[in-house]
Amino acid sequence: MPRFSVIIPLYNKAPYVRKTVESVLGQSFGDYELIIIDNGSTDGSSDVVAVFTDPRIRVVRSEKNMGVSNARNKGVTLSTAPYITFLDADDWWEPTFLEEMAGLIERYPDAGIYGTGYYIVKNGKKRLAPIGVDSDFTEGDINYCKVYAKTLCMPLTSITVAMPRDIFDESGGFKPQLKLGEDFDLWIRIVLKHKAVLLNKPLSNYNQDVDVTYRGTHHLREPKEHMLWNLGYLEPVEKSNPDYKQLIDNMRTYSLMPYLLTKQYRSAARQELAKVDWSRQREDIVRLYNKPLFYLKLRNTFLKAGATFKQRIIRMKDKVSTV
Repeated sequence: MPRFSVIIPLYNKAPYVRKTVESVLGQSFGDYELIIIDNGSTDGSSDVVAVFTDPRIRVVRSEKNMGVSNARNKGVTLSTAPYITFLDADDWWEPTFLEEMAGLIERYPDAGIYGTGYYIVKNGKKRLAPIGVDSDFTEGDINYCKVYAKTLCMPLTSITVAMPRDIFDESGGFKPQLKLGEDFDLWIRIVLKHKAVLLNKPLSNYNQDVDVTYRGTHHLREPKEHMLWNLGYLEPVEKSNPDYKQLIDNMRTYSLMPYLLTKQYRSAARQELAKVDWSRQREDIVRLYNKPLFYLKLRNTFLKAGATFKQRIIRMKDKVSTV
C-alpha cells in the first residue's frame, strides 16, 4: 500500500484547525506523515496544533505569511512519502479518505493525479458537490476539462487529491505569485500530460461556513494574482484542445463579471473576455454580457442584496432552532 505525506498550510484558522487535524488522526489508514506549515499565524492557531503529540505530526513555523502556494511547496520539500496529499486548515476528511485513496492508487497505478468526490458544507448542512460526472460513474479515468466545464464545480480540489511526489516535482509545484486558482493552475499542467483518476465517492468536506474574516477569497484579486490572467503559457493548448478551450471560456464568463463591473479592473477583464469563443457559450450568458454596463451593475446590486437577506434569514432560523 502507498504511503502519504499530508500537508496542511495554516494561517489564522484557530477556530477550525483542530477539527482538520483530528480528521487526519482519525483516518482508518495510518501510514502517513502530517506536515503542518504554520504561516506565521497570530490568532492562536499555533497553540491549537501544539497540543497534538502524535509522532507522525511535524509542525514547521514561519515568522511571516509566505502565502498558501509557498507553504504547500515547502511542505512537499520536507515530505518523505511517495504520494502527496493536501488539506486546508478549515476543511476535513471523512475517516476512510486515505484508505480509499490508497486503494484507488493500487487499482490505477499509472495516473498522474487522483481525486475523490466531496461534500460542500454550508449553513451546517452537507450537500454532494455536483461535479460533472454521470450519476452511474463510480471510478476511473476522467476527461478533466470536459467534466469541469459541465458544472464548473471543481472535480479536483486541494482537499481531495493525491499525486505521486515525482509528478508534483516534474510539474513545478504551485506558482507562488498566484493567490486565486493556484490549485487549478497545477492540476491543468498535470492532466494535460497524465491521466486523472476519480473515485466518485464523497470523502472530503469543503467548509463554506468559515467566517468571512478567516477567508482569503472574499475580495477581488489583482490580475497578476489570478490564474485566469496567467495562463498565457497554455495559449497553444487553447488553440488545439477544444475541451480545454471550452473549460477556460466557461471559467472566464463565470468569473470575470465582478471585474468587469469594477473600474479598476474593467480594461483587464475586457481583454480576457475578448478571448472567449462566444459561439460556444450558452445563449443566456451571451445575452447577459451584451447588456449595458448600468444594467449589469444594477443587477449585481440586487443579487448582493438578495444574498445578504437570505443569509440573515438562515441565521435567524438557526438562532430560533437553538432556543
